[in-house]
Amino acid sequence: MLHLLPKLPYASDALEPYIDEKTMEIHHGKHHQTYVDKLNKALEKYPKLQGKSVEELIKNLDLIPEDIRTAVRNHGGGHANHSFFWLILKKGVEPSGEILKAINKKFNAFDAFKEEFSTKATNIFGSGWCWLILNEKGELEIVTTGNQDSPISQGKIPVLGLDLWEHGFYLKWQSNKKGYIDNWWNVINWKQVEKNYKMAKK
Repeated sequence: MLHLLPKLPYASDALEPYIDEKTMEIHHGKHHQTYVDKLNKALEKYPKLQGKSVEELIKNLDLIPEDIRTAVRNHGGGHANHSFFWLILKKGVEPSGEILKAINKKFNAFDAFKEEFSTKATNIFGSGWCWLILNEKGELEIVTTGNQDSPISQGKIPVLGLDLWEHGFYLKWQSNKKGYIDNWWNVINWKQVEKNYKMAKK
């Protein structure tokens, strides 16, 4: 089974002016496609692994043959992270429901959560991701990962994630990473985040 690039659930310009159309076209059609292609290439000589989902592959990297482990970590992680990321983007959706209650309980207020998340995202050195995850204790936690490492590989369940690789924002925001992060809060699909949270709690 070949891994495939998922279609965007919206037009490439749907997130304007916060995330520009050109960035979306390149980010999805070029960068994500490359992760998919290189993951498939790495799995060519291991037919038994080809039937596994990308989440299964990266969940326990110690079980992946050593000669392709780094490729699966990098490209499998990139595929999983981006497939997750596209779904949590949408304009005009306000936080509500169980996820809002859980955030307010954990961080005392939504604005406090937003500030902590944005600060950790801004402080990522180099390429990586900032996440809201459900940890092993079943609690919400803000964590960061380097490169394309996924929380799934650490036994955590992602609920919300932000791509901090420069290819995700540099065309529009150049070195203004803070501007990108501040504007990203306008395009979070909180209905999907709520769904992710409920699934993680099961």
